[in-house]
Amino acid sequence: MTAASIPTAPPSVLAGFVSEFFRREPLFASATLVLTILLAPLLVAHSVDGRLLLGINIWTKPIKFAVALIVYLSTLAWFAGWLPAGMTSQRGYRIFSRVVVACVVAEMIWIVGAAAAGTASHFNYSIPLMKAVYPVMGMLAIILTSASFVYGRAIWREGNNQLNPALQLSVALGLVLTFVTTVVAASVLASGTGHFVGASASDAGGLALMGWSRTGGDLRVAHFFATHAMHALPIVGLLVSPWGHRAWARYCVVVAAVGYLLLIGYALVGALMGQPFLPALVL
Repeated sequence: MTAASIPTAPPSVLAGFVSEFFRREPLFASATLVLTILLAPLLVAHSVDGRLLLGINIWTKPIKFAVALIVYLSTLAWFAGWLPAGMTSQRGYRIFSRVVVACVVAEMIWIVGAAAAGTASHFNYSIPLMKAVYPVMGMLAIILTSASFVYGRAIWREGNNQLNPALQLSVALGLVLTFVTTVVAASVLASGTGHFVGASASDAGGLALMGWSRTGGDLRVAHFFATHAMHALPIVGLLVSPWGHRAWARYCVVVAAVGYLLLIGYALVGALMGQPFLPALVL
């Protein structure tokens, strides 16, 4: 048997996924990889630095932000495969995507730098520099979140028809709602002096993993649901797209979008009233 006749092993599923991931949107995929690598030193800092902020380790916030941005950018990188053909190669898109990544870099430098300095990155009005930088970071956050709106609009109006209609609608709606509701939730957050309403100003004792307050309102809950509309609605689209008439499946997606909006509204209004999101879990 010659060497040429020996069958070669097929590439692994993971390798194929990673290759496709970087093919769809190389810049966002690369930024995701860099943030993932950054998690290592952040986790080390968390383990060796015992300083606390609001009752929890000071490095918890940078870790959470890094994970959130990894999820956000990796989702956009994958969804880029459903953008209109040629859109990612256009000059305007390339400039915009670089601006988005630059905003991500600036946000992480700000949050990690604040943690290293032993101070808060958000709602910090005691230090003139942090007070001046805070609104600037808010504008950068809006810019980087606007990528979800740009993607949603393009997939909604000019998608390349690779997707089932119900799934296409769910992806588009999820992306657009992520931008709109995140801006609303973040604006409410930024208008106050913190994310707690009628609760003790400490993250200690919060709900497992999320850290949400169990003693009063927490505006981060609505913000969390808002940023994950781009994940929740496409899951609904995946579930309903194989079943029934296309119009019926699209109707289910619209109903789910309305329901998700109500969930965000419930979380936001409840927090403003000083109520914990999951009162049944309050001990």
